[in-house]
Amino acid sequence: MAVLEASSPPVADTRRVSAAVAAAGLSSFALLYAPQPVLPQLAAAYRLDPGSASLAIGVATASLAVAVLPLAWLAGIVGRRRVILWSVLVSAVIGLLLPLAPSFPALLVMRGVQGVAIAGFAGVAAAYLADQVGTARLAGAVGAMIAGNSVGGMLGRLGAGFAAEPLGWHGALVAVAGVSLVCAIFTAVTLPGTQKASSPGPAAGDGLPDGRVRLGFGLVAPVAVGALGMGAFVALYNAAGFRLAAPPIELAPAAASLVFLSYALGTVTSAAAGRLADRLGRTPALVTALVVTVAGSALTAAPSLPVIALGFAVLTGGFFAAHAIANAWATADAPPPARGRAAGIYTLCYYLGSGVGGTLGGIVYGHAGWTWLIVMTSAWLLLAALTVLLVRRVRRRPVPA
Repeated sequence: MAVLEASSPPVADTRRVSAAVAAAGLSSFALLYAPQPVLPQLAAAYRLDPGSASLAIGVATASLAVAVLPLAWLAGIVGRRRVILWSVLVSAVIGLLLPLAPSFPALLVMRGVQGVAIAGFAGVAAAYLADQVGTARLAGAVGAMIAGNSVGGMLGRLGAGFAAEPLGWHGALVAVAGVSLVCAIFTAVTLPGTQKASSPGPAAGDGLPDGRVRLGFGLVAPVAVGALGMGAFVALYNAAGFRLAAPPIELAPAAASLVFLSYALGTVTSAAAGRLADRLGRTPALVTALVVTVAGSALTAAPSLPVIALGFAVLTGGFFAAHAIANAWATADAPPPARGRAAGIYTLCYYLGSGVGGTLGGIVYGHAGWTWLIVMTSAWLLLAALTVLLVRRVRRRPVPA
Protein backbone atom coordinates (compact mmCIF):
# COMPACT_ATOMS: atom_id res chain seq x y z
CA MET A 1 0.00 0.00 0.00
CA ALA A 2 1.46 3.35 -1.00
CA VAL A 3 1.93 5.80 1.82
CA LEU A 4 2.28 9.39 0.66
CA GLU A 5 3.36 10.62 4.08
CA ALA A 6 6.81 9.08 3.61
CA SER A 7 7.47 11.00 0.44
CA SER A 8 7.63 14.63 -0.56
CA PRO A 9 6.54 16.40 -3.74
CA PRO A 10 9.13 17.65 -6.23
CA VAL A 11 10.86 20.95 -5.39
CA ALA A 12 8.82 22.89 -7.96
CA ASP A 13 5.56 21.55 -6.46
CA THR A 14 6.75 22.33 -2.95
CA ARG A 15 7.44 25.92 -3.96
CA ARG A 16 4.03 26.14 -5.59
CA VAL A 17 2.35 24.79 -2.46
CA SER A 18 4.29 27.22 -0.27
CA ALA A 19 3.43 30.21 -2.45
CA ALA A 20 -0.25 29.34 -2.63
CA VAL A 21 -0.61 28.70 1.11
CA ALA A 22 1.38 31.84 1.94
CA ALA A 23 -0.94 33.94 -0.22
CA ALA A 24 -3.97 32.36 1.45
CA GLY A 25 -2.50 33.05 4.88
CA LEU A 26 -1.69 36.63 3.96
CA SER A 27 -5.26 37.20 2.77
CA SER A 28 -6.90 35.49 5.75
CA PHE A 29 -4.90 37.13 8.51
CA ALA A 30 -4.87 40.57 6.94
CA LEU A 31 -8.68 40.42 6.95
CA LEU A 32 -9.00 38.91 10.41
CA TYR A 33 -6.99 41.62 12.16
CA ALA A 34 -7.49 44.63 9.86
CA PRO A 35 -9.85 46.33 12.37
CA GLN A 36 -7.26 46.17 15.16
CA PRO A 37 -5.34 49.39 14.40
CA VAL A 38 -8.59 51.32 13.86
CA LEU A 39 -10.26 50.19 17.11
CA PRO A 40 -9.87 53.70 18.62
CA GLN A 41 -11.63 55.15 15.54
CA LEU A 42 -14.39 52.55 15.79
CA ALA A 43 -14.77 53.36 19.47
CA ALA A 44 -15.08 57.07 18.70
CA ALA A 45 -17.50 56.53 15.81
CA TYR A 46 -19.85 54.28 17.79
CA ARG A 47 -19.18 55.77 21.27
CA LEU A 48 -17.73 52.56 22.68
CA ASP A 49 -15.28 51.77 25.46
CA PRO A 50 -12.12 49.76 24.62
CA GLY A 51 -13.68 46.46 25.75
CA SER A 52 -16.74 46.90 23.52
CA ALA A 53 -14.68 48.05 20.52
CA SER A 54 -12.44 44.99 20.84
CA LEU A 55 -15.48 42.82 20.02
CA ALA A 56 -14.74 43.67 16.38
CA ILE A 57 -11.77 41.32 16.80
CA GLY A 58 -13.21 38.99 19.44
CA VAL A 59 -16.41 38.10 17.56
CA ALA A 60 -14.48 37.17 14.40
CA THR A 61 -11.92 35.03 16.21
CA ALA A 62 -14.54 33.34 18.41
CA SER A 63 -16.73 32.44 15.42
CA LEU A 64 -13.62 31.17 13.66
CA ALA A 65 -12.95 28.89 16.63
CA VAL A 66 -16.51 27.53 16.69
CA ALA A 67 -16.42 26.77 12.96
CA VAL A 68 -13.03 25.04 12.86
CA LEU A 69 -14.07 21.45 13.69
CA PRO A 70 -17.18 21.38 11.48
CA LEU A 71 -15.14 22.71 8.57
CA ALA A 72 -12.34 20.19 9.26
CA TRP A 73 -14.99 17.47 9.04
CA LEU A 74 -16.41 18.99 5.85
CA ALA A 75 -12.91 19.13 4.34
CA GLY A 76 -12.62 15.38 4.88
CA ILE A 77 -15.65 14.95 2.62
CA VAL A 78 -15.32 17.60 -0.07
CA GLY A 79 -11.52 18.00 -0.02
CA ARG A 80 -9.18 20.37 1.77
CA ARG A 81 -8.32 22.35 -1.34
CA ARG A 82 -11.95 23.19 -2.00
CA VAL A 83 -12.51 24.36 1.58
CA ILE A 84 -9.39 26.56 1.50
CA LEU A 85 -10.47 28.19 -1.77
CA TRP A 86 -13.98 28.96 -0.57
CA SER A 87 -12.50 30.29 2.65
CA VAL A 88 -10.19 32.86 1.09
CA LEU A 89 -12.63 34.03 -1.58
CA VAL A 90 -15.69 34.41 0.66
CA SER A 91 -13.77 36.14 3.46
CA ALA A 92 -12.29 38.66 1.01
CA VAL A 93 -15.71 39.50 -0.44
CA ILE A 94 -17.14 40.02 3.06
CA GLY A 95 -14.17 42.28 3.80
CA LEU A 96 -15.18 44.51 0.87
CA LEU A 97 -18.76 44.68 2.17
CA LEU A 98 -17.85 45.26 5.82
CA PRO A 99 -17.62 49.09 5.65
CA LEU A 100 -21.24 49.17 4.40
CA ALA A 101 -22.53 47.88 7.77
CA PRO A 102 -25.17 50.39 8.97
CA SER A 103 -24.43 49.93 12.70
CA PHE A 104 -21.89 48.38 15.06
CA PRO A 105 -24.13 45.32 15.80
CA ALA A 106 -24.46 44.78 12.03
CA LEU A 107 -20.70 45.08 11.67
CA LEU A 108 -20.26 42.43 14.39
CA VAL A 109 -22.64 40.06 12.58
CA MET A 110 -20.64 40.44 9.38
CA ARG A 111 -17.39 39.93 11.28
CA GLY A 112 -18.83 36.75 12.74
CA VAL A 113 -19.64 35.42 9.26
CA GLN A 114 -16.19 36.45 8.07
CA GLY A 115 -14.61 34.55 10.97
CA VAL A 116 -16.50 31.40 9.95
CA ALA A 117 -15.20 31.79 6.40
CA ILE A 118 -11.59 32.27 7.55
CA ALA A 119 -11.89 29.10 9.66
CA GLY A 120 -11.82 27.11 6.43
CA PHE A 121 -8.19 28.09 5.86
CA ALA A 122 -7.07 28.30 9.49
CA GLY A 123 -8.38 24.87 10.44
CA VAL A 124 -7.40 22.95 7.32
CA ALA A 125 -4.07 24.43 6.21
CA ALA A 126 -1.77 22.43 8.52
CA ALA A 127 -3.41 19.11 7.57
CA TYR A 128 -3.28 20.13 3.89
CA LEU A 129 0.46 20.76 4.22
CA ALA A 130 0.94 17.38 5.90
CA ASP A 131 -0.70 15.77 2.84
CA GLN A 132 1.53 17.68 0.46
CA VAL A 133 4.98 17.65 2.09
CA GLY A 134 4.90 14.67 4.51
CA THR A 135 5.73 14.65 8.21
CA ALA A 136 9.52 14.84 7.69
CA ARG A 137 9.28 18.43 6.45
CA LEU A 138 6.09 19.38 8.26
CA ALA A 139 7.68 21.51 11.02
CA GLY A 140 9.50 23.62 8.46
CA ALA A 141 6.43 23.89 6.23
CA VAL A 142 4.20 24.91 9.14
CA GLY A 143 6.81 27.44 10.25
CA ALA A 144 6.85 28.91 6.74
CA MET A 145 3.05 29.00 6.70
CA ILE A 146 2.94 30.83 10.03
CA ALA A 147 5.59 33.22 8.73
CA GLY A 148 3.24 34.00 5.82
CA ASN A 149 0.37 34.40 8.25
CA SER A 150 2.39 36.89 10.30
CA VAL A 151 3.23 38.87 7.16
CA GLY A 152 -0.48 39.03 6.37
CA GLY A 153 -1.30 40.14 9.89
CA MET A 154 1.41 42.79 9.78
CA LEU A 155 0.52 44.15 6.34
CA GLY A 156 -3.20 44.17 7.11
CA ARG A 157 -2.68 46.12 10.30
CA LEU A 158 -0.13 48.51 8.79
CA GLY A 159 -2.29 49.07 5.72
CA ALA A 160 -5.37 49.81 7.78
CA GLY A 161 -3.43 52.04 10.15
CA PHE A 162 -1.88 54.15 7.40
CA ALA A 163 -5.06 54.31 5.33
CA ALA A 164 -7.20 55.34 8.31
CA GLU A 165 -5.93 58.92 8.40
CA PRO A 166 -6.66 59.92 4.77
CA LEU A 167 -9.55 57.49 4.12
CA GLY A 168 -11.15 56.93 7.51
CA TRP A 169 -11.73 53.48 8.97
CA HIS A 170 -14.20 52.62 6.17
CA GLY A 171 -11.62 53.22 3.44
CA ALA A 172 -8.92 51.50 5.47
CA LEU A 173 -10.91 48.25 5.64
CA VAL A 174 -11.74 48.42 1.91
CA ALA A 175 -8.04 48.86 1.04
CA VAL A 176 -7.05 45.78 3.03
CA ALA A 177 -9.91 43.72 1.56
CA GLY A 178 -8.89 44.67 -1.99
CA VAL A 179 -5.34 43.40 -1.49
CA SER A 180 -6.69 40.27 0.19
CA LEU A 181 -8.94 39.54 -2.78
CA VAL A 182 -5.93 39.67 -5.12
CA CYS A 183 -4.10 37.17 -2.87
CA ALA A 184 -7.19 34.94 -2.77
CA ILE A 185 -7.37 34.85 -6.56
CA PHE A 186 -3.66 33.94 -6.71
CA THR A 187 -4.33 31.05 -4.31
CA ALA A 188 -7.26 29.85 -6.41
CA VAL A 189 -5.06 29.73 -9.51
CA THR A 190 -1.98 28.06 -7.96
CA LEU A 191 -3.13 25.79 -5.09
CA PRO A 192 -2.52 22.10 -6.01
CA GLY A 193 -5.08 19.40 -5.29
CA THR A 194 -4.72 17.32 -2.12
CA GLN A 195 -2.82 14.04 -2.42
CA LYS A 196 -4.98 11.18 -1.13
CA ALA A 197 -3.20 7.93 -1.91
CA SER A 198 -3.74 6.37 1.48
CA SER A 199 -6.45 8.56 2.95
CA PRO A 200 -8.81 6.57 5.15
CA GLY A 201 -11.59 9.15 4.71
CA PRO A 202 -13.40 11.29 7.19
CA ALA A 203 -14.89 8.38 9.05
CA ALA A 204 -11.48 7.48 10.39
CA GLY A 205 -11.07 10.65 12.32
CA ASP A 206 -10.20 13.38 9.86
CA GLY A 207 -12.87 15.66 11.21
CA LEU A 208 -15.22 15.38 14.14
CA PRO A 209 -14.38 12.61 16.61
CA ASP A 210 -15.96 9.22 16.03
CA GLY A 211 -14.07 7.25 18.69
CA ARG A 212 -11.95 5.16 16.32
CA VAL A 213 -8.80 7.29 16.52
CA ARG A 214 -7.91 8.87 19.85
CA LEU A 215 -5.55 11.78 20.24
CA GLY A 216 -2.83 11.51 22.86
CA PHE A 217 -2.42 13.30 26.19
CA GLY A 218 0.44 15.22 24.62
CA LEU A 219 -2.08 17.39 22.76
CA VAL A 220 -2.79 19.14 26.08
CA ALA A 221 0.53 21.02 25.95
CA PRO A 222 0.25 22.58 22.48
CA VAL A 223 -3.42 23.37 23.05
CA ALA A 224 -2.60 25.21 26.30
CA VAL A 225 0.10 27.21 24.50
CA GLY A 226 -2.26 28.04 21.66
CA ALA A 227 -5.16 29.18 23.86
CA LEU A 228 -3.29 31.02 26.61
CA GLY A 229 -0.52 32.38 24.39
CA MET A 230 -2.86 33.72 21.74
CA GLY A 231 -5.17 35.19 24.36
CA ALA A 232 -2.28 37.12 25.89
CA PHE A 233 -0.90 38.20 22.52
CA VAL A 234 -4.18 39.55 21.14
CA ALA A 235 -5.07 41.22 24.45
CA LEU A 236 -1.84 43.23 24.33
CA TYR A 237 -2.20 44.22 20.68
CA ASN A 238 -5.90 45.10 21.00
CA ALA A 239 -5.04 47.60 23.74
CA ALA A 240 -1.84 48.85 22.07
CA GLY A 241 -3.61 51.36 19.83
CA PHE A 242 -5.45 52.90 22.77
CA ARG A 243 -2.30 53.14 24.86
CA LEU A 244 -0.17 54.66 22.11
CA ALA A 245 -2.87 57.22 21.28
CA ALA A 246 -3.29 58.29 24.93
CA PRO A 247 -1.08 60.68 26.92
CA PRO A 248 1.86 60.91 27.33
CA ILE A 249 2.66 59.25 23.98
CA GLU A 250 -0.28 60.53 21.87
CA LEU A 251 0.60 59.05 18.50
CA ALA A 252 -1.52 59.48 15.38
CA PRO A 253 -3.13 56.28 13.99
CA ALA A 254 -0.53 55.89 11.23
CA ALA A 255 2.37 56.28 13.66
CA ALA A 256 0.74 53.98 16.24
CA SER A 257 0.26 51.29 13.60
CA LEU A 258 4.06 51.10 13.21
CA VAL A 259 4.05 48.87 16.29
CA PHE A 260 2.84 46.13 13.96
CA LEU A 261 6.23 46.16 12.24
CA SER A 262 7.14 43.87 15.13
CA TYR A 263 5.47 41.13 13.11
CA ALA A 264 8.54 41.13 10.88
CA LEU A 265 10.47 39.60 13.76
CA GLY A 266 7.64 37.13 14.27
CA THR A 267 8.04 36.09 10.65
CA VAL A 268 11.72 35.32 11.24
CA THR A 269 11.26 33.46 14.53
CA SER A 270 8.34 31.34 13.33
CA ALA A 271 10.32 30.22 10.29
CA ALA A 272 13.32 29.38 12.52
CA ALA A 273 11.29 27.72 15.29
CA GLY A 274 11.45 24.26 13.73
CA ARG A 275 15.25 24.31 13.74
CA LEU A 276 15.26 25.58 17.32
CA ALA A 277 13.00 22.73 18.41
CA ASP A 278 15.21 20.20 16.61
CA ARG A 279 18.29 21.54 18.38
CA LEU A 280 16.94 22.04 21.92
CA GLY A 281 13.97 19.68 21.97
CA ARG A 282 10.34 20.74 21.77
CA THR A 283 9.76 21.34 25.47
CA PRO A 284 12.85 23.51 26.18
CA ALA A 285 12.31 25.48 22.96
CA LEU A 286 8.64 26.07 23.75
CA VAL A 287 9.21 27.12 27.36
CA THR A 288 12.04 29.44 26.28
CA ALA A 289 9.80 31.09 23.68
CA LEU A 290 7.05 31.65 26.27
CA VAL A 291 9.48 33.17 28.78
CA VAL A 292 10.83 35.50 26.07
CA THR A 293 7.22 36.58 25.38
CA VAL A 294 6.74 37.43 29.07
CA ALA A 295 9.98 39.41 29.11
CA GLY A 296 8.91 41.40 26.07
CA SER A 297 5.52 42.22 27.53
CA ALA A 298 7.21 43.46 30.73
CA LEU A 299 9.32 45.88 28.67
CA THR A 300 6.17 47.51 27.29
CA ALA A 301 5.39 48.84 30.79
CA ALA A 302 8.15 51.43 30.41
CA PRO A 303 7.09 55.06 29.70
CA SER A 304 9.67 55.36 26.89
CA LEU A 305 8.42 54.83 23.32
CA PRO A 306 11.66 53.15 22.10
CA VAL A 307 11.52 50.66 25.02
CA ILE A 308 7.84 49.98 24.31
CA ALA A 309 8.68 49.30 20.65
CA LEU A 310 11.49 46.95 21.71
CA GLY A 311 9.11 45.17 24.07
CA PHE A 312 6.56 44.55 21.32
CA ALA A 313 9.30 43.23 19.02
CA VAL A 314 10.54 40.79 21.68
CA LEU A 315 7.11 39.55 22.73
CA THR A 316 6.05 39.12 19.09
CA GLY A 317 9.16 37.12 18.23
CA GLY A 318 8.72 34.92 21.28
CA PHE A 319 5.02 34.31 20.69
CA PHE A 320 5.34 33.35 17.03
CA ALA A 321 8.15 30.92 17.82
CA ALA A 322 5.97 29.30 20.51
CA HIS A 323 2.98 29.15 18.16
CA ALA A 324 4.99 27.53 15.36
CA ILE A 325 6.38 24.84 17.66
CA ALA A 326 3.02 24.14 19.31
CA ASN A 327 1.13 24.01 16.00
CA ALA A 328 3.59 21.54 14.45
CA TRP A 329 3.58 19.48 17.69
CA ALA A 330 -0.21 19.11 17.64
CA THR A 331 -0.28 17.87 14.05
CA ALA A 332 2.89 15.77 13.94
CA ASP A 333 2.06 13.73 17.05
CA ALA A 334 -1.37 12.73 15.76
CA PRO A 335 -1.78 9.51 13.74
CA PRO A 336 -2.40 10.24 10.03
CA PRO A 337 -6.17 9.57 10.19
CA ALA A 338 -6.54 12.10 13.02
CA ARG A 339 -4.33 14.90 11.73
CA GLY A 340 -7.25 16.98 10.51
CA ARG A 341 -8.95 16.65 13.89
CA ALA A 342 -5.76 17.49 15.80
CA ALA A 343 -5.19 20.59 13.67
CA GLY A 344 -8.84 21.53 14.15
CA ILE A 345 -8.70 21.17 17.94
CA TYR A 346 -5.53 23.24 18.14
CA THR A 347 -7.00 25.96 15.94
CA LEU A 348 -10.28 25.95 17.87
CA CYS A 349 -8.48 26.54 21.18
CA TYR A 350 -6.09 29.05 19.61
CA TYR A 351 -8.89 31.28 18.36
CA LEU A 352 -11.10 30.79 21.40
CA GLY A 353 -8.12 32.11 23.33
CA SER A 354 -7.92 35.03 20.91
CA GLY A 355 -11.60 35.90 21.21
CA VAL A 356 -11.91 35.52 24.96
CA GLY A 357 -8.45 36.81 25.87
CA GLY A 358 -8.62 39.77 23.51
CA THR A 359 -11.98 40.89 24.90
CA LEU A 360 -10.91 40.41 28.53
CA GLY A 361 -7.75 42.35 27.78
CA GLY A 362 -9.76 45.31 26.50
CA ILE A 363 -11.91 45.25 29.62
CA VAL A 364 -8.93 45.04 31.98
CA TYR A 365 -7.08 47.82 30.16
CA GLY A 366 -10.17 50.05 30.13
CA HIS A 367 -10.76 49.64 33.87
CA ALA A 368 -7.32 49.04 35.38
CA GLY A 369 -4.70 50.21 32.87
CA TRP A 370 -1.72 48.76 31.04
CA THR A 371 0.23 47.48 34.04
CA TRP A 372 -2.58 45.18 35.18
CA LEU A 373 -3.04 44.00 31.60
CA ILE A 374 0.62 42.92 31.58
CA VAL A 375 0.16 41.14 34.92
CA MET A 376 -2.83 39.20 33.60
CA THR A 377 -1.29 38.22 30.27
CA SER A 378 2.05 37.23 31.87
CA ALA A 379 0.16 34.92 34.23
CA TRP A 380 -1.48 33.24 31.22
CA LEU A 381 1.86 32.77 29.45
CA LEU A 382 3.57 31.32 32.55
CA LEU A 383 0.62 28.97 33.08
CA ALA A 384 1.09 27.73 29.51
CA ALA A 385 4.80 27.11 30.18
CA LEU A 386 3.97 25.26 33.39
CA THR A 387 1.50 23.06 31.52
CA VAL A 388 4.17 22.13 28.96
CA LEU A 389 6.58 21.13 31.74
CA LEU A 390 3.94 19.12 33.62
CA VAL A 391 2.94 17.24 30.47
CA ARG A 392 6.57 16.29 29.82
CA ARG A 393 6.92 15.11 33.43
CA VAL A 394 3.78 12.95 33.23
CA ARG A 395 4.80 11.43 29.90
CA ARG A 396 8.26 10.54 31.25
CA ARG A 397 6.82 8.84 34.34
CA PRO A 398 7.35 5.06 34.08
CA VAL A 399 4.24 2.97 33.56
CA PRO A 400 3.62 0.52 36.48
CA ALA A 401 4.09 -3.12 35.57
